[in-house]
Amino acid sequence: MSTLQADIQAVAALKEQAGSSWDAINPESAARMRAQNKFKTGLDIAKYTADIMRADMAAFDADKTKYTQSLGCWHGFIGQQKMISIKKHFNGQTDRRYLYLSGWMVAALRSEFGPLPDQSMHEKTSVADLVRELYTFLRQADARELGGLFRALDAAREAGDSAEEAKIQDQIDNHVTHVVPIVADIDAGFGNAEATYLMAKQMIEAGACCLQIENQVADEKQCGHQDGKVTVPHADFHTKLRALRYAFLELGVDNGLIVARTDSEGAGLTKEIAVVKEPGDQGDVYNSFLDVEEIDVADMAEGDVVFNRGGKLVRPKRLPSGLYQFRPGTGHERCVFDCIEAINAGADLLWIETAVPTVHEIKGMMDDVRKVHPDAKLVYNNSPSFNWTLNFRQQAYDAMVEAGQDVSAYDRASLMSAEYDESELAAAADARIKTFQADTAREANVFHHLITLPTYHTAALSTDNLAKEYFGEEGMLGYVKGVQRKEIRQGIACVKHQNMSGSDMGDDHKEYYAGENALKAGGAKNTSNQFN
Repeated sequence: MSTLQADIQAVAALKEQAGSSWDAINPESAARMRAQNKFKTGLDIAKYTADIMRADMAAFDADKTKYTQSLGCWHGFIGQQKMISIKKHFNGQTDRRYLYLSGWMVAALRSEFGPLPDQSMHEKTSVADLVRELYTFLRQADARELGGLFRALDAAREAGDSAEEAKIQDQIDNHVTHVVPIVADIDAGFGNAEATYLMAKQMIEAGACCLQIENQVADEKQCGHQDGKVTVPHADFHTKLRALRYAFLELGVDNGLIVARTDSEGAGLTKEIAVVKEPGDQGDVYNSFLDVEEIDVADMAEGDVVFNRGGKLVRPKRLPSGLYQFRPGTGHERCVFDCIEAINAGADLLWIETAVPTVHEIKGMMDDVRKVHPDAKLVYNNSPSFNWTLNFRQQAYDAMVEAGQDVSAYDRASLMSAEYDESELAAAADARIKTFQADTAREANVFHHLITLPTYHTAALSTDNLAKEYFGEEGMLGYVKGVQRKEIRQGIACVKHQNMSGSDMGDDHKEYYAGENALKAGGAKNTSNQFN
């Protein structure tokens, strides 16, 4: 018996117990509403999606071609459209496709203060609010799709087409949800470990199964692709990793995932000297990367900070800001150490923020991490902060030089120029970009690839093109030709925007509640019928 049929029988039994006051209640209508609301709480979603991610990680361990991907979303509609599009283009499945919730986009687009830089200045609750909003829209996508199937089921019954009825019933019984895992950015925790724990609880209760936290100082937080990043000693970072784990365990999401991000590759500063309890411990290693000078006690100035390193008195270089400086060129080593220690502290996945997207650099760091933790898996930010065209054309240029090929036709510093778009070098670079995710999955154990801000950029680009044409010579044709005609021909669901906003579901409910007396919007005079 299908779940739908079981629910029909269950509601029918309740109706019989309730007596005549429930005479107008249709058990099948109630069962349909239950089917359209598969996930009752955010915790239901978090548990369900955590299991999906764990299964995907196991599949990736067995087959490196099975890496996962996501696109950043700053609004529920964006996430909904992404998953509807995926189901449309990939045989109705959402396998290994997630959503990413970017702290950068929350700061830039969701704060009541207006657009903000990625410095954790936005409201803490706005992150959990966005998780909740994303899943609200994804659940509505389920309800909308199932509503269409229910209407098709009714039509098949009315036509007496039992074969079609059975086919649609099977689609209902085996419906693939639009609800997928969200990798959610909690920045540096927005405060101390207790603040991190409290914020994590909100995000998990909203549905997040995977939280990504970085090793920067919370009140000095910077975007991973900007300068001025300040890291914390490992003991401080690990208290926050444990705070996340406790939040998951308290809420019963035992399979919850933690992504530990290191910004050490580009972070040359620290706010504090680590506590050393014994030689060679985490604190000792952290301090070993500091840029220091050996001094004599007599050389100490008032207010100097000094410590003992191997029996010698050393003074770390301190900037006017009060921050301490790491030795240049230690980024790779510090990233590797961060990753190893994060896994030791309970992280499930790693995130290394790099200056440029190069397979060999990512592989080099992960090779060193995997000497200690062979199964270590990486989440990698395929960031729009990289100039992908220029970076990969320069990589292709350097490869040509190394191979002894003639590069006299190219100016390495100007390879972004459109004059090179049809060149052999550009084709080679594009080939590298195309396989970048597969290459790093295979070579560097990158389990999850994400683009943090794609919908921020696509919204800007499409709006710019529409404004240029609509307010220019094209007039209304700028919209019709550039937007609506493409929506219709590409089968974009939101061309029927009334349906997307829930109008047809509202009609269904009106019929459930009022029967023949229902005043429905989807009649003959509804102009949306022009898109049928």
